[in-house]
Amino acid sequence: MIICKRITLLVAFLCVSAAAATAQSITTFKQQLAREVVSTEAPTGARVEVQEIGSAADVVQDLSNRNKAGARVRGYRVCIFFDNGQDARAGAMEAKKLFEENFPGIKLYMVYENPYFRVTVGNCLTIEEAIILKGKLAAHFPKAFPKSEELALSDLLE
Repeated sequence: MIICKRITLLVAFLCVSAAAATAQSITTFKQQLAREVVSTEAPTGARVEVQEIGSAADVVQDLSNRNKAGARVRGYRVCIFFDNGQDARAGAMEAKKLFEENFPGIKLYMVYENPYFRVTVGNCLTIEEAIILKGKLAAHFPKAFPKSEELALSDLLE
């Protein structure tokens, strides 16, 4: 049930994501989806088959024409640093360095929104994904927490 929900969400968001990448064809999108689903699930020997339903290609093309850039969706990131103290900038840089050394494959975002420095990581479509990511980071960042954010579709394609 959870896997079906995750696959359905992934299909929906990747359809919209594909719209942001104008050079990406439906065939390439199907192949990418199959690879991502297989690589993110435990090796069970399951086979993933992606089928286009209805006029998905038309919807993707229409969204591509309307949202060339800047399209965003609700998602989650894991906040590994959040502070406004005197040493907040140095703390954010230290958290960034520690994260990049230990988790090189995960995207990091460092933001200053007056008066806070914030470092968030990952691009998760569901809270469950964010909680799993938080669990992976717990040894290095015990105070990390999931945070709802707007994600750029281009971030989801990377």
